[in-house]
Amino acid sequence: MMGYYVSVEPAVNLFVEDINPTGNKTIVFIHGWPLSHKQFEYQFNILPAMGYRCIGIDWRGFGQSDKPVSGYTYNRLAMDIYMVVCALQLNNFTLVGHSTGGAIAIRYMSKYNGIGVSKLMLVDAAAPIGFTKETANQFLKEALNDRPKMMQEVTDGFFFQYITAPFRDWFFQMGMQAASWSTAAVIRLLRDETLYEDLNKINTPTFIVHGIHDKVIPFAQAQELNEKITNSQLIPFQYSGHGPFWEERDKFNEFLLQVE
Repeated sequence: MMGYYVSVEPAVNLFVEDINPTGNKTIVFIHGWPLSHKQFEYQFNILPAMGYRCIGIDWRGFGQSDKPVSGYTYNRLAMDIYMVVCALQLNNFTLVGHSTGGAIAIRYMSKYNGIGVSKLMLVDAAAPIGFTKETANQFLKEALNDRPKMMQEVTDGFFFQYITAPFRDWFFQMGMQAASWSTAAVIRLLRDETLYEDLNKINTPTFIVHGIHDKVIPFAQAQELNEKITNSQLIPFQYSGHGPFWEERDKFNEFLLQVE
């Protein structure tokens, strides 16, 4: 396992976890808000041992990446991914994006013509819209006044399956690792930007995985993505909320192996 930094613009370096760099098939993981690449721990446990190279990227402002004050737009976040793909000379990889990471993946596909991506997997993607104004403004108020309370609410609404107290703590701390200003900036992004224009530009085979009990991004949005992205397939996860990569990790991992 290697962790290193990739420069995406002067004074902004993103943290990249590169597990099994010599693996013969590559999967790039883009986390959700306000988390980090560590949310995919239960994929990293399994897939590298089966010959996969797994690359987890922390967005600017989150996880172990640098935390600049600006650059929290879909265009810039997608460009950051593009810079990492170029720096690592990645090709023929599966791109997995969860929640807001799914939205960033969609913008990457449309803006950079999906360069290097052979398959796209959108997991409970925050697309074509993210947060309603009400939800966003509530989160924003808390992010700027009592961020731990906000993170507690995010955690409470995230999973359909029961989570233990230690797991809740782990998840909570992951969210608190982000900068407060980037956490708030991405809430505004989820409120103000949409991805309707991007969907018809995706031609890569796309797998839309979505927990049917998702309270963060309703399942209806997955159905809409399925209608609007040609060559896409919808895979409902029956026992998951917003986190099928953990809630139904065995099924999720098996599906990733099939996709490959």
